[in-house]
Amino acid sequence: METPSRSADIERNGAPIRSMLVALGLTVFGLVVVPQVTTIPAFLADPALLEAGQTGEYGEVSLWGRTLMLALNFVGMALAGIAYLLWTDRGLSWIDLRVPTMRDWKYILAGSVGSIVFLLVISNLYAVLGVPAEESQIIEIIADDQTMVLLMIAIVLFFNAPAEEFLFRNIIQKRLYEAFSPMQAVLIASVIFAIVHFPMYMLSGSMVATAASLVIMFGGSVIFGYVYVKADNLLVPTAAHAALNAFQFVILYISMVYGLDEEMATSLLADILAVVPL
Repeated sequence: METPSRSADIERNGAPIRSMLVALGLTVFGLVVVPQVTTIPAFLADPALLEAGQTGEYGEVSLWGRTLMLALNFVGMALAGIAYLLWTDRGLSWIDLRVPTMRDWKYILAGSVGSIVFLLVISNLYAVLGVPAEESQIIEIIADDQTMVLLMIAIVLFFNAPAEEFLFRNIIQKRLYEAFSPMQAVLIASVIFAIVHFPMYMLSGSMVATAASLVIMFGGSVIFGYVYVKADNLLVPTAAHAALNAFQFVILYISMVYGLDEEMATSLLADILAVVPL
């Protein structure tokens, strides 16, 4: 059964500049403003988070504190999207959510495999060209803790992927449909998605490394945005996003357990991908 608010049915009569400003405003509201409030319980539960946020040293922060902070951060992101829908009278019917059809599952597979292949290809290209990629702030939060890596898989599946895809695909990208074609909206939303991750990657001060990481973020976002356009079902990009990130953390966990360096981990990723049926 089709949802009542498919992208093809949205009348494109919005002002482009206004639509982009709304998209940027929603991004700031969803990634900065609301999470500042929703994560307060985590900082109250473990005050060590305050110092860790300033020093980048999360080794002394409890697993419970780190997990709660990340989970509540993404809860805040989702609440921001819901608040926008209610405030603008779009309502919860704006959410493109339904049981996946066989066609949806094909796009889930395409998005999952496509994003993993993209990550592998671009990572190997960077290795050949000698282009460094910046580590995410998430690596600091993990703090070489194998248990935290496993918890990150759960966070990705139940909080990160659902919240980010809801805000960036079902809210921001879909709002851009009112002024742009679906694929133009995908590109604009993906540029915004990459730019807002700039603070997360700008740790070493290397612009080249940061730019290289943002290219990966942009490419993944384009893939997720495209499958959302094709399926009109939020579950499709959410599942593909979760599969990519979970796969990354599985590889990280294996490399930590067996002491693999980056080159060996990449080789392992290639070997696993080689036996995935396409």
